[in-house]
Amino acid sequence: MGAPSGLVVVDKPAGMTSHDVVARVRRTLGTRKVGHAGTLDPMATGVLVLGAERATRLLGHLMLTEKTYSAVVRLGAATTTDDAEGEVTATTSAAHVTEEDVRGALAAFEGDIQQVPSTVSAIKVGGKRAYALARAGEEVELEPRSVTIHAIEAGAFRREGDYLDLEVRVRCSSGTYIRAIARDLGAALGVGGHLTSLRRHSVGPFTLEDANTDLDHLAVTSLADAARAAFPSYDLDAEQAQAVRYGRALPLVLDDLTAVFAPDGEFLALYRPEGGRARPAAVFVG
Repeated sequence: MGAPSGLVVVDKPAGMTSHDVVARVRRTLGTRKVGHAGTLDPMATGVLVLGAERATRLLGHLMLTEKTYSAVVRLGAATTTDDAEGEVTATTSAAHVTEEDVRGALAAFEGDIQQVPSTVSAIKVGGKRAYALARAGEEVELEPRSVTIHAIEAGAFRREGDYLDLEVRVRCSSGTYIRAIARDLGAALGVGGHLTSLRRHSVGPFTLEDANTDLDHLAVTSLADAARAAFPSYDLDAEQAQAVRYGRALPLVLDDLTAVFAPDGEFLALYRPEGGRARPAAVFVG
């Protein structure tokens, strides 16, 4: 019996790269065909969504446009990586920074903003990863990107000498760098800042409640259940289902990318609205 096709939601432990998790899941499921959607840094923990077998094709289409995080930001020091794994580049006492100062500064991050990613991100510059260039000592300049912060709020505050540590909760669009928020918050307050911990609580509809914590014993969400969770769904009649198997357009009015199903519940394809009809974006059956 072959490896199952489906999604695996993992609560990534600290210290592992996303690639490390993929390697473990490959061993556990007995297949090389495993990919992941949305990287987490080694220091970060939380939701990492992976696809196995045919579900790897689903990853690129997933509507994972919203993510939620909790983080701890240390104000009073800037680092080369915008997190605790980098070298401290500057320190400025944050003893005078009040909780009101912080909450006021955080408010400016809400909404549609332009964000410069961290220089140690995985973004490619001239064909090479930004983090590889930065670690090689090269100057890296990244262009600002449009991201959306749906909600950001401060939780608990704690003084550590001249530092001010604060918990932050963020709900944001895909592509947002929480490390960059820590960096920019520190800059806005004039004291520097960096991330000391990060936990991702959800990616799209997938949450920590869904997540596997034991990488050697994994629950796999079937392709059909994963598609219903991640996309609007439409149940076809037998004639429509046959048309989908041939990759034909359907006379359906769809609002968005939609998962379509055969009468017996089999997931057939993703269809998108185009020209008043529904056309295939990805067909998962022959």
